[in-house]
Amino acid sequence: MLRLLTAGESHGPALTVIVEGLPAGLPLDIEEIASELARRRLGFGRGPRMRFERDDLEFLGGVRHGTTLGSPVAIVIHNTEWPKWQEEMSPGPGVTEKPLTTPRPGHADLVGMQKYGFDDARNVLERASARETAARVAAGAIAKSLLGALGTTVISHVVQMGDARVAPDAARPGPADLDRIDESPVRCFDKAAETAMVAAVEAAAKIGDSLGGVVEVLGHGVPGGLGSHVHWDRKIDGLLAQALMSIQAMKGVEIGDGFDIAGRRGSEAHDEILWSAKKGIYERASDRGGGTEGGMTTGSLLVARAAMKPLATLNRPVLRTVDVVTKAETVSFKERTDVTAVPAAGVVAETMVALVLASEALRKFGGDSLAEFVRNHDSYVATLT
Repeated sequence: MLRLLTAGESHGPALTVIVEGLPAGLPLDIEEIASELARRRLGFGRGPRMRFERDDLEFLGGVRHGTTLGSPVAIVIHNTEWPKWQEEMSPGPGVTEKPLTTPRPGHADLVGMQKYGFDDARNVLERASARETAARVAAGAIAKSLLGALGTTVISHVVQMGDARVAPDAARPGPADLDRIDESPVRCFDKAAETAMVAAVEAAAKIGDSLGGVVEVLGHGVPGGLGSHVHWDRKIDGLLAQALMSIQAMKGVEIGDGFDIAGRRGSEAHDEILWSAKKGIYERASDRGGGTEGGMTTGSLLVARAAMKPLATLNRPVLRTVDVVTKAETVSFKERTDVTAVPAAGVVAETMVALVLASEALRKFGGDSLAEFVRNHDSYVATLT
């Protein structure tokens, strides 16, 4: 199984990520990882920082001549804006000249200040920032490469932005549709919904407000049997939910039809089991359960959705807060000006799902080398017919 550790602050010199547990022999290309990071900056409604933020990254260990060695892989993502912040964010002794004392509602600011005894919100927000997800996306690019060796692909698309939604019966995208999704200003596969979403973002931007939404992650070609029914902390549903909820600003997760199933009768809630004589495999007649049953993947299409709240940093209207020094009522400070980050959140959600699936695939199939890992997978699949 994979272990992942990230370090670094939003305006620090760099972000670092270490991925441990990868088999030897996995081809890795730093440019492909950079391409995944570029996808994270996509989306209509992002602030000006996205126009100049760049990801300068390099391998620090675990890779030689383009392939993994079986040792931990370390990646550093340099902050090209560091020269502007090296005095304010210096790790050396010093005192900030501009402490942030007006915490933002909806952020980690105040609770983090109380928890750790800080009087400057920057000590909290720098690590709580969604900039940290750049390190996760780099790790997720590696997980996608590993899954690709099994024929598994993880993609995402936006299904709701504010009150603009994709129709319930709209077609879902396949792996070949990812470029088309990324070309959409809101990463929406449905053109009619895309138009409504763009209009919703423009309307919110006009009054200085923000929008949340829902992203859907799809796992194509996911092996059956990942996860387990025998331990509560190994159920694939729980692992996916925790991973998706760990993304900044996420407030809800559902697998398959999720909450909607609660309002149906049993005859309309489950995926009937069929035998395909032509393929020699079991199939499900629908994907209401999102490709999981009993805490395990079924081998069907994996479907998971995550709901992102509207960003709490607003231009207008302002949100009230309290100055932690004077205790006087005031308004929260502004750290960034995105109207929405939902399109980018889909890329991060892909990352977290890919990391969970890759970790559970390694747990199930094992192997010290990529060849052994794939061979074990193929032998298992052969037993399912």
